[in-house]
Amino acid sequence: MVVFKTLHIYKLPVNYISNFTDRLAISLSALCVMHCLLTPLLIVFLPSILAVQLENEAFHRALLLMVIPTSVFSLLVGCKKHKHYRLLNIGLVGILFLVSATFMEGLSNGELLEKVLTVIGACVLAVGHYLNFRLCNKQDECDCQSSK
Repeated sequence: MVVFKTLHIYKLPVNYISNFTDRLAISLSALCVMHCLLTPLLIVFLPSILAVQLENEAFHRALLLMVIPTSVFSLLVGCKKHKHYRLLNIGLVGILFLVSATFMEGLSNGELLEKVLTVIGACVLAVGHYLNFRLCNKQDECDCQSSK
């Protein structure tokens, strides 16, 4: 029988929370990529009022404010569990790309550079979370087999 550590606030297994936040962070990274790549198409096909709201820098910053704490929490919990701390570095590199993309406004070719940095950052971060998710699940399997 596997005994899970629980967070006292929520009384949920740490494994459940870690898996959920990894999945959430991967989804947020995918949302970043889709936003960057699909916004130009939306500008063409939707009324300009709606499209302008999607281009708003506030949207990027709001998404970033969700991505950073979700990613840091999930990767820290996962690294504590499986002891592969390199994944934390991968995640931080992805976050660094995402944060640096927000400072490209106003530069020549800034819009293109912003999109490139966002796509790279989101992909790197998603890979980090995917690897974290796999290692956490592999660790669970090992724990289950050793406790029998």
